[in-house]
Amino acid sequence: MIIAEMKPIEEILEMVRDYQRILIVGCKGCVAVCSTGGPKEVSVLGSLLRIARKKEGRDIVVDEGSLDRQCEPDFVDMIADKVAGSDAVLSLACGAGVQLVAERFPDKVVLPGCNTTFLGVTEELGVWSERCAGCGDCILHKTAGLCPIARCSKQLLNGPCGGSMNGKCEISKDVDCVWQLIIDRLGRLDRLEVLEEIFPVKNWSPAGHGGPRKMVREDLRS
Repeated sequence: MIIAEMKPIEEILEMVRDYQRILIVGCKGCVAVCSTGGPKEVSVLGSLLRIARKKEGRDIVVDEGSLDRQCEPDFVDMIADKVAGSDAVLSLACGAGVQLVAERFPDKVVLPGCNTTFLGVTEELGVWSERCAGCGDCILHKTAGLCPIARCSKQLLNGPCGGSMNGKCEISKDVDCVWQLIIDRLGRLDRLEVLEEIFPVKNWSPAGHGGPRKMVREDLRS
């Protein structure tokens, strides 16, 4: 899922400083799962904005809502009336959701309430870690299901490097060397011969280095 974190309240207050009618829109997808931009966070942020304005002696009208997915036009269009009645929309979705709201309502100010960080998994309550870099050329079948693009600090395809020590990355003793994890897992699976294959230089164009990416499924288009 997409992992995000809410921006500091000071930054949000500065963004909405010039607006009196604010619509806060959350998303019940990824950002809700990581407790950043779901209905609960929308309600809390709404209260914070009202309290802050009251302390300043200034009026504010905060409307709140959450969409099942803020990355789907059909859902975004459902808030058209609320958007029309606001001076600005404060989105608590990931960056994709923020941009889709801006695209669907081109004449409205749309502000990001979160910082989108990475594609990851839940390790435990309150802890998420990166697992996928969205590079467009998955090699997990060759690396024991562990991604060196997302989890190696140097994004090495033929690791480990000389900085790996005792199973840890040289950047921090708290960071596992993913290549050590790959070797260990391949050993358990009795597939160490996979490591004899040398990966060629990676083509980064599917990863977005060739410009903004777009996927078209003709079989799904009407």
